[in-house]
Amino acid sequence: MNELEELIGDWLTLPDVSERLDLPINKVHSLIDEGALIATRIGERRIRSVPAEFLVEAHVLENLKGTVFVLSDAGYEDEEMLRWLFTPDDSLPGRPIDALRAGRKSEIRRRAQALAW
Repeated sequence: MNELEELIGDWLTLPDVSERLDLPINKVHSLIDEGALIATRIGERRIRSVPAEFLVEAHVLENLKGTVFVLSDAGYEDEEMLRWLFTPDDSLPGRPIDALRAGRKSEIRRRAQALAW
C-alpha cells in the first residue's frame, strides 16, 4: 500500500461509485472527466478508485468540483489534489476534505487559491 492509499484509507472502485450513485459507469467516467470526482489507480492491481469521502449518501460531495477546479488552476495534478485534501492541517479542525464536508467551501477554496502564489 502506498502513502496516498494509507492517507485516504477508504476507497471505492468505479463500479462501486456507479452503484452508490445509481448511475451507469459511463456517467461516473464523465464525472471524473468533468472534475466532479478525482480518481487514481491504487492497489497491487492498480484499480482506478475514488476516495469514499467524496460521496455523501447517494450524491457526489457538492463542494468538491469547484475546489478541484481551483486546485487544478493552481497547477495541482490529481494525486497532489488528493494529498492536499486528505492531509491534516494544523490551522483547520482536521483536513480540507473535512471542512468541505462540513460546508466550509469558501475557506478551503481561499486556501487552495493561495497555493497558486
